[in-house]
Amino acid sequence: MQRDRYRLTSTEHPAGPTHLPAGRRTRCGPRRQAGRRLLASWFVLWGLLLPLAAQEPSREPTGEVRFAMHITLAPTWFDPGEALSSNTPYLMLYLVHDALVKPMPGQRMAPCLAESWTESPDGLVYEFKLRQGLTFHNGDPFTADDVAFSFQRYHGGTAKELHDKVKSVDILDPYRIRFTLTAPWPDFMTFYGTIASGAGWIVPKRYLEKVGVDAFRQQPVGLGPYKIVSHKPGVEIIAEAHTAYWRKVPEVKRLVFTSVPDETTRLAMLKRGEADITYALQGQVAEEARQTPTLRIQPVMLGAIWWLDFPEQWDPKSPWHDHRVRQAASLAIDRQALNEAEMLGQSRLSGAVVPPEYEFSLELPTPEYNPERAKQLLKEAGYPQGFDAGELTPIAPYFSLAESVINYLQAVGIKARLRTMERATFFSMRRERTLKGLILDGPGVAGNASTWLDGFAMSWGSRSSGGYPDLEALFKQQSQELDRGKREALLHQLQRGIAERVMVAPFFQFAWMVGVNRRVVEPSLGRILTYPYTAPYEDIRLAQ
Repeated sequence: MQRDRYRLTSTEHPAGPTHLPAGRRTRCGPRRQAGRRLLASWFVLWGLLLPLAAQEPSREPTGEVRFAMHITLAPTWFDPGEALSSNTPYLMLYLVHDALVKPMPGQRMAPCLAESWTESPDGLVYEFKLRQGLTFHNGDPFTADDVAFSFQRYHGGTAKELHDKVKSVDILDPYRIRFTLTAPWPDFMTFYGTIASGAGWIVPKRYLEKVGVDAFRQQPVGLGPYKIVSHKPGVEIIAEAHTAYWRKVPEVKRLVFTSVPDETTRLAMLKRGEADITYALQGQVAEEARQTPTLRIQPVMLGAIWWLDFPEQWDPKSPWHDHRVRQAASLAIDRQALNEAEMLGQSRLSGAVVPPEYEFSLELPTPEYNPERAKQLLKEAGYPQGFDAGELTPIAPYFSLAESVINYLQAVGIKARLRTMERATFFSMRRERTLKGLILDGPGVAGNASTWLDGFAMSWGSRSSGGYPDLEALFKQQSQELDRGKREALLHQLQRGIAERVMVAPFFQFAWMVGVNRRVVEPSLGRILTYPYTAPYEDIRLAQ
């Protein structure tokens, strides 16, 4: 299928001379001739100025926007090669780096460093035409060498699948590169051209090979709209506008990111004008922000389903091995009450495991709230008095949500204790499968139902607790199916199977509560479908 619709073109408007009708003669005195010469001069000058008037006036970025972050800022997020199947690393990738193709406002896969791309009729070959004349922040030129290098070194989420299915990467010339697959794979662009992976985000080959990975994390160099000028690992990042960014000159000169895990402190900073944007406000704190005249709350509907995960369901000795126990835990949760208390009622209740905006998603009814039925199921499973479920670990900073879930489980006899940890530790333990008991997670990634399930519901996924062989066989079958209707049927069957087994207990599609100081007239939030953070950063605008 030809992708010429993504090709960017320019149109010239040549101006030709204007002639009087043939045979017509005029007599002009000296004054009239001088006037005509003056008029002709104005036409010439106008012709020179017209193209300049069509261009955006040159300007310098001004002002500063401060982000009070809900998480610890990890230096690994500066490196696209380590990006997991999660939205969080792209908080920094959209800032510092750029991709051949990436989600942008109004486009799921927008041409960026690649001006265009084509796909061969047999689905085996993808060729990209690269944007010329770009340089990294340190002045190194951007070429196809950087593209090949970035793909080959990628080892984050979905890396194994990408490397297994890409047979070769061939540099055709400095601004053309070809990817050849081992077999037709309908999701190649979904993985490579969205934030389902970091493989398409480009790092400077020459610079990284010279300084090494550790030094690169200390002083990252990219092609993005902002350059890192200083950072204190885990605590603070300061970035300044890269005025040579190809898409546009950023509006704001300086962005400051400060880690402030406590949400009441973040709200206080917003009120005092010490912060302009903060994510992840919940419950009473979000309501207080909404009632503050100098602030506004902006809900952003994310590609994230909050759910309760049962990592011990594959252990025959665990109570969670019994389907009835997992179903009881699901019935114990009052989802609407959680939504009202924690998300100002903005989240969308759902029994689905894939958000409805994603291709091939299947809508499923919201599980009911029925604590009496939950107690009956526990009795039938051999736990009439309930049992001790150990620890419940939520992804930071959603600790109050986790406490509410614990209270609902306690009411039917399932006892659990809250365990808190930083987000980076949570991701690491998720990947290593060392979290036990219960997990409260809200995973989200770009792409479609296939990329979603790949990361979160298959045994090989970076934020999955395990998988079932028959469901994984369905997944592998659909990943090779080129017929869209057949593929959709397989993915729907797979999603039904996950729901019927209560692999996880979904709550709702997550509405992200963001507090914004009113001096920020454009926070650039919610402009990229289902993405939680500010992007594109270069579009942030302050009040004049």
